[in-house]
Amino acid sequence: MERSDFGKMGYGCKHYRRRCMIRAPCCNEIFGCRHCHNEVTNMLNSPSDRHDLVRFDVKQVVCLVCDAEQPVARVCTNCGVNMGEYFCEICKFYDDDSDKGQFHCDDCGICRVGGRENFFHCKKCGSCYSLSLRDNHSCVENSMRNHCPICYEYLFDSLKDTNVMKCGHTIHHECFHEMIKFQKFSCPICSKSAMDMTLIWKRLDEEIEATAMPEDYRHKKVWILCNDCNDTTEVFFHIMGQKCHHCNSYNTRTIAPPVLPQE
Repeated sequence: MERSDFGKMGYGCKHYRRRCMIRAPCCNEIFGCRHCHNEVTNMLNSPSDRHDLVRFDVKQVVCLVCDAEQPVARVCTNCGVNMGEYFCEICKFYDDDSDKGQFHCDDCGICRVGGRENFFHCKKCGSCYSLSLRDNHSCVENSMRNHCPICYEYLFDSLKDTNVMKCGHTIHHECFHEMIKFQKFSCPICSKSAMDMTLIWKRLDEEIEATAMPEDYRHKKVWILCNDCNDTTEVFFHIMGQKCHHCNSYNTRTIAPPVLPQE
């Protein structure tokens, strides 16, 4: 084994395998990584003391093999080991687990994982997306530079996988599936359907056709607003849902009748 590979995957914190720790310039303390720093400082009793580490500001690291503190660099100036198999001088980022396919995106300004060849940067959404979404998603300006609408963690540099919903808004992958598990199928931000609902709407059609309303309600009409196409329609009321006549969606809500202009 070459000296530079000594200790590879044998050191690190719960977030990354790496052979160094960082000195946080904001509080002059040493942490395993910026996430370790943020977890500690955001639990401080005083809200005024809570803060996040700006990754680009890191200037000093401590080699975990020989304990030498030194300026940010890939190779330890004292013992010669690679402090990270992957190293980004811009982000001050180290990671020995190179199977993640780390790469630095100049447009995002940070490092991503998954292999550069598998992603493209959507300039309108403001983030890297899987190639499967190229020309196949609704763009929402700076969609990723927001918080997850379920857990409220900032999405742009989150360690968790994200989903782009049908409407273009983004959400953590695990939060999305938790939402679907509880049969919440609309975007928490804009209320549009979060996925292709064709089969679910067809099932509702069948259930409504098989479920007759009582005589007193059979001819009752209501006005609805469709959350998917924004069309307003007067439709027959049904306890199981009201269908938009414009786009066939059941993602609708009842509204007051429109006010007719006075003659």
